[in-house]
Amino acid sequence: MTTTPDWVKDAVFYQIFPDRFARSERLAKNGLTFEPWDSPPTTFGFKGGDLYGVAERLDYLQDLGINALYLNPIFASASNHRYHTFDYYQVDPLLGGNDALRHLLDEAHKRGIRVVLDGVFNHASRGFWQFHHVLETGEASPYKNWFHFNPEFLTGKKSWGAYPTHHQQQSINNEGSFKAIGYQGWWNLPALPKFNTDTPAVREFLFGVAEYWIRFGIDGWRLDVAGEINDDSFWQEFRRRVRAINPEAYIVGEIWHEAQRWLQGDQFDATMNYLITAAALSFFGGPHLDMGVVNHAGGLQGRVYPMDAYTFANEVDRVFHLYQPEFTYSQLNLLDSHDMPRFLSCVGGQKMALKQALLFLLTYPGAPCIYYGDEVGVDGRHDPECRKSFPWNEERWDADLLSYTKACIKLRKDHPSLRGGSFQRLHAEGQVYVFARTFEREQILVAINAGDAAAQVEVQAQGAYASIFGKAKVESAEKGLRLKLEPRGSVVLKRTN
Repeated sequence: MTTTPDWVKDAVFYQIFPDRFARSERLAKNGLTFEPWDSPPTTFGFKGGDLYGVAERLDYLQDLGINALYLNPIFASASNHRYHTFDYYQVDPLLGGNDALRHLLDEAHKRGIRVVLDGVFNHASRGFWQFHHVLETGEASPYKNWFHFNPEFLTGKKSWGAYPTHHQQQSINNEGSFKAIGYQGWWNLPALPKFNTDTPAVREFLFGVAEYWIRFGIDGWRLDVAGEINDDSFWQEFRRRVRAINPEAYIVGEIWHEAQRWLQGDQFDATMNYLITAAALSFFGGPHLDMGVVNHAGGLQGRVYPMDAYTFANEVDRVFHLYQPEFTYSQLNLLDSHDMPRFLSCVGGQKMALKQALLFLLTYPGAPCIYYGDEVGVDGRHDPECRKSFPWNEERWDADLLSYTKACIKLRKDHPSLRGGSFQRLHAEGQVYVFARTFEREQILVAINAGDAAAQVEVQAQGAYASIFGKAKVESAEKGLRLKLEPRGSVVLKRTN
């Protein structure tokens, strides 16, 4: 019995950081001030992007070939990234409120574009009503079990440190937030009080939030730091509640490592596949990797290093076989995200490395996800640089990269074998990697030379083949095919008989 949504294998996702994608004139700013759109992003600054702006750019996204969106958090919050949730039932007014989400969903669905929201259910914010209630009333608050509070602070023996002084911050660094300021913050961050999901009322509240927005019309949830809620029964119930409303809802967890525990059919459909991210950076970046940038890539530290094709192929095969096929084909595969430096900056600005990684991403099993702006050459080191505003002045776009990205997406959409076909390594030596995708009578070969020198390889492939993407000299050989690839050259072949 298949448990993952059928539409996901055909999806090409586009990740949007709402504050930085597009501003709309439709949303009156009423004298509110924002940073200049094209100025360098700052840690706390707002650019003023909104959901009406996203809706107004759907034609651009549709032309690119996108048919699914993943939006970073959109609920009311006092941070530009909105992982500090104040109100789970209200879209942030700076993004246009609930009416803007309704408009975006209607316009996206008209175009056959799905919309997945970011669910932050591990922690809330200092401004969250139930948390603030406890800060005001201490032990008398009915919400005292919603978070992890230190009894000495609840009874007033010590004063809360929700906005810690320099001295309190030093204490947090030394002994943790629970002892220093009175409650458990996620990663000891005072701004992010961690929910106590053992409390029935908390579970019911969070499940209710998930159900509400699924009924509203969203197409799934991306679950922030999902492994931090270390409770299978929580996610099992979450899935039951969500799927009871929409059996095709996509549930994808943010897990940076192997995720067999969550991919058994009773919790998530997929994870953000950072295992593939690390491998792609390692192979396509190779000697061009900027390790000073890469080492700021959070959960990828120590997992990215120059790889040859054989090492890369072994890692790709390992990842491919980690899970049952339905989960492998539902993985959210990505090259970068808001939580790490952009791929282009990690590889020292080498555009050909990004182009080859995009080709791999869009021909490998799973649901590819493009981080907004990568397709026009947006770069950026670690946060906040990786969260630049989208440059809507087309003179600033890398037109060649945009055209290439469109072509890769079209290639995937035109060929069923690239979406649901089998996957097989054919060659992996030096810097050349060749694999096959096969579905029914269609067979596609993808050959990538990630080296800076020309290469010639022979692969076992029976029949006649024609190039449908890229270029290479193709000849008959004893094994089947001889491919002569240019430096950083790639070719996609289709069997013609």
